[in-house]
Amino acid sequence: MKINRHSSKVNSPAACIHGLIAVVGSDGTGKSTLTTDLVKKMRQYRATERCYLGLISGEDGDKIKRLPLIGIWLERRLAAKSDKSQRMNNKPPALWVAFIMYGFSLWRTFNLRRVLRLAHSGVLVISDRYPQEEISGFYYDGPGIGVERAKGWLQIWLAARERRLYQQMARYRPQLIIRLDIDVDTAFARKPDHSYEELKDKISTMVRLRYNGATIVEIDARAPYEDVLSQALAAIFAVALPTQRVNEAFG
Repeated sequence: MKINRHSSKVNSPAACIHGLIAVVGSDGTGKSTLTTDLVKKMRQYRATERCYLGLISGEDGDKIKRLPLIGIWLERRLAAKSDKSQRMNNKPPALWVAFIMYGFSLWRTFNLRRVLRLAHSGVLVISDRYPQEEISGFYYDGPGIGVERAKGWLQIWLAARERRLYQQMARYRPQLIIRLDIDVDTAFARKPDHSYEELKDKISTMVRLRYNGATIVEIDARAPYEDVLSQALAAIFAVALPTQRVNEAFG
């Protein structure tokens, strides 16, 4: 387990949100399983909730599938459009798709505000994924439209507004970020339905993100799962529980 405390310059002062822990990493690292188990463990010591700050391709997509009659069709349609349009090396999305992507980013902003309210109320919040504004692309939890590729005055305006949303979200720094590291071959073995090249790109990009100077704990997701869970718990105990209770937790 490696701890990085970045001190690089950031665009705006970042507020550290005590009680907010984010788990990030490429597909195939086991974020969903780990966040679920972390919540179960931490509830033995304090009020804890899990949240998901991803977009349509993840848990929100599962919710759409459950809509009566059109749910499955709508989720597949949106996921296909999202997958194609969120690749930054592709041409800009159609304007109507850009509006949908902007709506997704608004939804993410809404979810983050709910998470912040929970954390401020004293609840320990463990988040699966976390928004960032350093690199464009929904794949990396950044702005989806991309000011770098936007065309036409309306899409450029919309992309700029979306970027500001992510700049505002990035001002709220989790107390701790747990980043799960993995190699592309292991990730692909776990997620054979994913593109090998896209996994490779996401892995190389995720390790470069600095999350506005947040404290980042790096954990090797290739290790046995019990070791990964133990390291993550130790990192959370160190920041989220008083010293006395940390000692009790580790007996």
